[in-house]
Amino acid sequence: MSGADFLPAKEAEKPDLAPRGTFLEVLGVFSRLGLTSFGGPTAHLGYFRQEIVVRRKWLDEHAYADLIALCQFLPGPSSSQVGIALGITRSGLWGGLAAWLGFTLPSAVALTLFAYATTVLPGAAQLGWLHGLLVVAVAVVAQAVWGMATSLCPDRPRATLALIAAIAILFWPNAIVQISLIALAGIFGWRFLRQVREEKPAQLPLMLPRRLAICCWILFAVLLLGLPILRQLTHNQSIALFDTFFRVGSLVFGGGHVVLPLLQREVVPSGWVSNDQFITGYAAAQAVPGPLFTFSAYLGVVSKPSPNGWLGALIALVAIFLPSFLFVIGILPFWNRLRAFEPFQAALRGVNAAVVGILLAALYQPIWTSAIHAPTDFALGLLAFGLLVFWKLPPWIVVLLAAVLGAGLQLL
Repeated sequence: MSGADFLPAKEAEKPDLAPRGTFLEVLGVFSRLGLTSFGGPTAHLGYFRQEIVVRRKWLDEHAYADLIALCQFLPGPSSSQVGIALGITRSGLWGGLAAWLGFTLPSAVALTLFAYATTVLPGAAQLGWLHGLLVVAVAVVAQAVWGMATSLCPDRPRATLALIAAIAILFWPNAIVQISLIALAGIFGWRFLRQVREEKPAQLPLMLPRRLAICCWILFAVLLLGLPILRQLTHNQSIALFDTFFRVGSLVFGGGHVVLPLLQREVVPSGWVSNDQFITGYAAAQAVPGPLFTFSAYLGVVSKPSPNGWLGALIALVAIFLPSFLFVIGILPFWNRLRAFEPFQAALRGVNAAVVGILLAALYQPIWTSAIHAPTDFALGLLAFGLLVFWKLPPWIVVLLAAVLGAGLQLL
């Protein structure tokens, strides 16, 4: 029995629950991720895992998987929400802001500048360097799926659950099926996985007041219900723009690609953005790293009437990501207690297994199918996988190498 066993519970937990990083540290780490994380939301989770869990050890594999499972239930950009949660665990609320700024601003600035340039990127999808980045995303996701499967699916029931989830998503690839699978896996885990003996989950440094969490839920409800009313009463374009993007960020499930048709229905029929402008911006969004939700910055620049330009980009960007902050801050103060509750732990075991299956399905569609078209692509993917897994190179180095090799292969 250690000396900590004789301390009061709150005093014994304090060293574990105190954030250990700084704003600038989190900003630096996530800025590098924001500049190098190509490949979409699933690939982002792979980059996060390699940088945060494997390399820097800010938290363990199970805690990271639990955060992914939590964010899969929330509407909005799941990879950005995981990033915000990781920043909060490292450096409190300021860390969450730093993680979002670092991960989001590179692509948001790039798309804003592209919108100002009003030039089309002809044949962007055929550029060799971009194709190399898509290939390395396959290796990053494969590494993440393998590592998470080893840790989270160590027995036959959970491995079977992961395979069932992967097969179901491949047959019915939509957000409703994904959410249903996660819910059913949680019920299965709650009912059948309680006999699994695992260590008590480590407490995450989530020192957020519950009063703040409740205020976030209240603010979310007020904005979601009040903005449409205020929009009708004022007929103000700034409020209309904020309301549109806030509502999209609040209600869309399934990640970045699911948000595109919803945004198109909001901004094209209203005449804010032409269909050609929308498609051009979408093509540019595919060519930049970071979250696809930063496409909102491009739409804010080109939208009419004013406000547009830099102000429109800022309004759209803040509005579409604000619900994610409110959701994450609203749930995290209760997360440690939920994770320590045995029936909830059992449910999480099932949910985590299903998440592994969903990531496995995403490894094939859309990541593999959009990147691996020839033996040279497969060879480049194997090289990237080997450099990540066996040589333990940082992902950003592998990304740069893949871009150079991809451009070289195009010239051959």
